Amino acid sequence: MATRTLRQAKQRQHIGGDVILDVVFEHGLLFLAIRNIGARPVTAVSVSFDQPVVGLGGTREVSAMPLFRRVEFLAPGREIRTLLDSAASYFARGQPERIASRITYRDERGRSRTIATHHDLGIYKAIAYVAETPHLRGGT
Repeated sequence: MATRTLRQAKQRQHIGGDVILDVVFEHGLLFLAIRNIGARPVTAVSVSFDQPVVGLGGTREVSAMPLFRRVEFLAPGREIRTLLDSAASYFARGQPERIASRITYRDERGRSRTIATHHDLGIYKAIAYVAETPHLRGGT
């Protein structure tokens, strides 16, 4: 019975690439990250957003950056991330709290894959944080 259970677990285990768009909140800053959370490399990664996402103090449509148009190769366990904005600036400008995206890529066998993600950035509005200062990093 244990052998059958182990075999079933291995059959269910996904060994291909899985790509997600993640939102990272660090010290009051918001980042967008494309991550390959799978065990295999992926190619031709692109991310499309349901609406424009404007960041960097209102100076740039981050969702239109070349990063989201095509990443030729993304190794397993790797991420590429970019600064979206400070949380204070992003929310003060009334930017969308709910962001949906569609990620397309090719797995190691060349098969096209699509994953939809939905994020509610509003959860970061009320998070208290301490801005990093030199004495907190061990500097002087």
